[in-house]
Amino acid sequence: MSVLFEGMLSRLTDGLQVLPDKPEETPESALRALWHTAAGRPCSAHVAMRRPLPAIEASPAAVTVLERLVQRRLLGEPLAYITGRQNFMGLEMLSAPGALIPRAETELMARAAVDLLDGVRGEPLALDVCTGSGNVAYAMAWGVPRARVMGGDISEEALALAGENGRLLGMQDRLEFRRGDLLAPFDEPGLTGRIDLITSAPPYIQSGKVDVMAPEIASHEPREAFDGGPLGVTLLMRLVEESPRMLRSGGWLAFEVGKGQGPAMSRRLQRDTNYAEVRELPDAEGVVRALLARRA
Repeated sequence: MSVLFEGMLSRLTDGLQVLPDKPEETPESALRALWHTAAGRPCSAHVAMRRPLPAIEASPAAVTVLERLVQRRLLGEPLAYITGRQNFMGLEMLSAPGALIPRAETELMARAAVDLLDGVRGEPLALDVCTGSGNVAYAMAWGVPRARVMGGDISEEALALAGENGRLLGMQDRLEFRRGDLLAPFDEPGLTGRIDLITSAPPYIQSGKVDVMAPEIASHEPREAFDGGPLGVTLLMRLVEESPRMLRSGGWLAFEVGKGQGPAMSRRLQRDTNYAEVRELPDAEGVVRALLARRA
């Protein structure tokens, strides 16, 4: 490695605070992603670890840009917002402050959603609500090309970014995004009672805890992407209550939950006669982080 790389890596190793919900980031992967960005080839930490580093040492302008990018990261700006890239389920996507940065933990739910959708015959229909940058919606459309996938979000900025991701991925003609509150944008005769799968990674943090989250999150990512109401389950409960009307018989609801919320939400689903089967999806630590429920 060059002297420049070693020096920058030492700075990041000493000063970078990496959050546990972004396991793909290390001092080295962060530096590589910033290095590629300084060279005009922005990429995520995930992709940066698989690409050879471009030579920038001979370019004073590029070195100056790298120094500024490293300083921004050390001051707490999220890596994905600096590079404008985040990888999700193998898809290299755009990332911007108007939408939540896709997390690796959401891939647990997304992988299960792809499997469920793949098991539906014909042209399955899926809705992804609280879609943000569209990461789950695009993962489903990529994993099951014959599926029709629609996404919804209350944020205009998030939907604009989701549209840009469609153009980046070459999938702009395959997905449709609508603005509105949860399932409301899809409440029409042609969709009601006909959906094969509803997915969501909704806000599930208690309102009182949002402001005291890590500054990298609280000061940069949109509050509405985290705030799940006084108890953190406002949107989760609404999903459980409103989804049966949209799902066909045998259709599925799949959603992410916060740590500690899984057991209670699972019991809530099991008591609901609208659902005939409930599955809990634990993470590597055995904590339930997603739930699947089949419409009766």
